[in-house]
Amino acid sequence: MLDFDRFELLTFDCYGTLIDWEAGILSALRPLLQAHAVDISENAILELYARFESAAEMGEYRSYRKVLRQVVDDFGRESGFTPTAAERLCLVESLAAWPPFEDTVVSLRKLHSRYQLGIFSNIDADLFESTATQLGVDFDHVVTASRLRTYKPASEFFQRALAEVGVATNRILHVAQSLHHDIAPARELGLCTVWVDRRRDREGFGATPPAQAAPDLIVPDLGALVNVMGL
Repeated sequence: MLDFDRFELLTFDCYGTLIDWEAGILSALRPLLQAHAVDISENAILELYARFESAAEMGEYRSYRKVLRQVVDDFGRESGFTPTAAERLCLVESLAAWPPFEDTVVSLRKLHSRYQLGIFSNIDADLFESTATQLGVDFDHVVTASRLRTYKPASEFFQRALAEVGVATNRILHVAQSLHHDIAPARELGLCTVWVDRRRDREGFGATPPAQAAPDLIVPDLGALVNVMGL
C-alpha cells in the first residue's frame, strides 16, 4: 500500500483520465463515418484512433490541432473517402464539449483539499483552457505538449514536466488511465503511479495503444482513489 502522506503533488493525465475522451471521440467520428457509409464498431473506431493518433504524434512536433486533423484524414484513407475541410475539424471542434467522468469534479475537489494538483497532458494549451472550466478546480500546475513541444510517452515530456513543477520526484504521485502514455514512462523515471482502469469492464484497449506496465495502485475510478486515501 502506498504511503499517501509522503506525497505533496498529484499529477493527472487529463483526456481519458478526467475527461471521457472515448465518448467525445465517438460523438465526433460516428457521424463522420456514417455520412460516408462506413459500417464499423465503436471498439474498432477507438482502436483505429489509438493507432492514428500515436502515429501522428511521432517525429517532428506539430500541434494537437494538426494531430486531430491528421487522425480524421487517416480515417478517410483507411475507409476510402476524402474528408471535407469542415469534416477535418470535427474532432478539434468537439473537444471543448468532451465531458468529465461523473466522479471527476467531486474527486478533484476532495483531493485538492489535501494535495497540490497538476495536469500533464498531450494537448494544446488553449484547447485545455476550454476543458479546464469543466473540471471544477484550479490546478496548481498545468504542463501541456504545446509548451514542451513533445508528446507523452516520450521521457523528455516527463523530464521537462518534472523540472517545471519543481517538486521532488518522491513527493509526486502520477494518476492516469493510459499505461502506454503515462504509467510506463512515469515508472521508468521513478514516479509512483496510480492506474485508473476506466476500461476494466469492456473489451479491447480503446483509444490508447496497448502496453505493459506495473502501477503501484490500480483503481476503477477517481472515487475509489479518494476512498483509498481516506478523504
